[in-house]
Amino acid sequence: MHRLSRQQLVVLVLLTVVWGINWPVMKLGVTSYPPLTFRALSIWLGLPVLAGALVVMKVPFTIARKDWPQLLWLAATNMFIWHACIILAVRSLSSGRAAILGYTMPIFSALLGALFFASPLARRAWLGVAAAALGVGLLLWYEFTNLAGRPVGVMLALVAASTWALGTQLLRRTTIDRPTLTLSFWMTAMTAVVMSVLALLFEREQWAMPTDAALGAIVYNAVLIFGFAHAAWFFLARTLPPIASTLSVMFIPVLGVFSGAVWLREAVHWQDWAAVVLMVVAIASVLLPARKPA
Repeated sequence: MHRLSRQQLVVLVLLTVVWGINWPVMKLGVTSYPPLTFRALSIWLGLPVLAGALVVMKVPFTIARKDWPQLLWLAATNMFIWHACIILAVRSLSSGRAAILGYTMPIFSALLGALFFASPLARRAWLGVAAAALGVGLLLWYEFTNLAGRPVGVMLALVAASTWALGTQLLRRTTIDRPTLTLSFWMTAMTAVVMSVLALLFEREQWAMPTDAALGAIVYNAVLIFGFAHAAWFFLARTLPPIASTLSVMFIPVLGVFSGAVWLREAVHWQDWAAVVLMVVAIASVLLPARKPA
């Protein structure tokens, strides 16, 4: 198992708070605004923030020509499919349940790693996967009836999660010799183009000035999600083992559930509280250092 450095721990805590609160923020934003357009605007506004970070930190923008095909594949698996599918799922599901389904990603990642990437899991890691899976099941306890009537939203969230899991495995193994911020900038730029094309094709007739709530959600996503959170996640995904980086963020959907309950008055049941304990177990299983042999 992997012990986090102080830098990794700080990044993880900030990422958890920013991403967790964003689920009800997104729900508020897309309730009365086209979701693909919402996402495209957020990315375009966040891109200069991310570019400014590269300039201030003196991180290079250049990518070798031979690395562009690999970078495109990383962007597709980590961002294109995730952002298109999950923002549509958020509109049809409650924010908390969309977060839960989206964060089945660690379960998919662990299984993909064990089956296809020669990453056998230790007993403690399997315990973490099992705890996370049980937590997801508990959080969905009262949603099965609703989900039966919303199969498209559920499938979109699960496709997003499984594709993101594949992207996480690939990002950990990338051979592109560039800083994480450089990769994050170009993947974000490519995603902005893809989301803009999708919005143009499917939502052009719905385009209008955003409401105050939608505008606030767009700004939040632009600055904190695309200006910070994605770069922070890619940093963790490249510097931690895949199972550690994925299970370590399992508290995000829990925060999403409870912030949605407070902000949007979404119902919280005893299963939500039990899931908190299970997510803590999942996190501890991969982040607490193993006992050294005598």
